[in-house]
Amino acid sequence: MARQVSTGRKTVATAAAWLIALIIFFPILYTIITSFKTEPEAIAGVSLIPSGTFENYVEVQAQRDYFKPFLNSVVISLGSTLIALLISVPAAWSMAFSPTRRTKDILMWMLSTKMMPAVGVLVPMYLIFRDTGLLDTRLGLTIVLTLVNLPIVVWMLYTYFREIPGEILEAARMDGASTLKEIVYVLTPMAVPGIASTMLLNIILAWNESFWTIRLAAANAAPLTAFIASFSSPQGLFWAKLSAASTLAIAPILIMGWFSQKQLVRGLTFGAVK
Repeated sequence: MARQVSTGRKTVATAAAWLIALIIFFPILYTIITSFKTEPEAIAGVSLIPSGTFENYVEVQAQRDYFKPFLNSVVISLGSTLIALLISVPAAWSMAFSPTRRTKDILMWMLSTKMMPAVGVLVPMYLIFRDTGLLDTRLGLTIVLTLVNLPIVVWMLYTYFREIPGEILEAARMDGASTLKEIVYVLTPMAVPGIASTMLLNIILAWNESFWTIRLAAANAAPLTAFIASFSSPQGLFWAKLSAASTLAIAPILIMGWFSQKQLVRGLTFGAVK
């Protein structure tokens, strides 16, 4: 009897999980389906039966060069992620293994910067970028996205590093390891799952960032988020073409997330069980 109840609960939990997953994934699925419809079909209403036309993708590529914003997104996302890791790994190592009375205050202050509306600093950021020549450049967007995601990266790495026994690092110091060697050859290999999941999350956040990319880039450094926004015109929204552009923009990150999901889950549960 107890086994039947347990099996029933497991079935209900599995069904509920699938239902929640479908509800979350439905907007993406509907966007993909709409991208294969004609404009009249897309405007007509909700329908899960596409006409199977590739006309929207052809027109999207004809109107805007997809590969340039795609390359910009790759460079900006990877560049901001690498810079964030170079800054965050030493910072998280210092706060995890050499904490002070102000460590928690610093962490809370860093996290509190994410609570500030981005529009509040848009004007000074725009003026700084204009005067320094970083406006509409990959370097400028890379710097901005690094700063935007840095608090999250530091927090995640700090949490992962706290799970590593400090005695291992002390043993490395006793063997004569310098601070750099301690981080590179001892700490980093042990925290690979946590660093990998942090890296993947940062890439996703940088890839999906739209507020700063649309406002600080025009043509040369515009990533895929600006590519999508370019299909909103004064004449109105062309839903089929907009869906095709959105599908082209999210496809690379969806594929990357699909193939790296095991690594991501492993990193998110890193240190959960000792």
